[in-house]
Amino acid sequence: MTDRTGRIKVVIGDRLGNGHNVAAGVTEAGGEAILIPGPGADMKIGDIMNREGADLGISFCGSGGAGAITAKVKYGYDVEFGLRTIEAGVTAIRAGKRIVGFGFLDQHDLGYRITREYLLLHGGDA
Repeated sequence: MTDRTGRIKVVIGDRLGNGHNVAAGVTEAGGEAILIPGPGADMKIGDIMNREGADLGISFCGSGGAGAITAKVKYGYDVEFGLRTIEAGVTAIRAGKRIVGFGFLDQHDLGYRITREYLLLHGGDA
């Protein structure tokens, strides 16, 4: 669901309270990054996506799964977790996943490529 400006919303939750590099990549790719502040943010990703009507979620923790699984159980989001590379995340987006769960990978290119792939598949401002 794109916002009224046509930009996709991407929620980012990092167990350690990071995610600023990924958020910068999302923004550069044309998305609206919603960075959840503070430690344990990954566990709130489903709640924030639901509240904001977000299109995508990117979750980070040691296992790459806790926040994504919580969002799936609570809200039914289609997820892929345990990811360790940007390519795996892009593949998950191509497969229709709404939340991708990674080990700690706060990289600009991750946010950029995930957002660009979603835009290529679903349209929106590029």
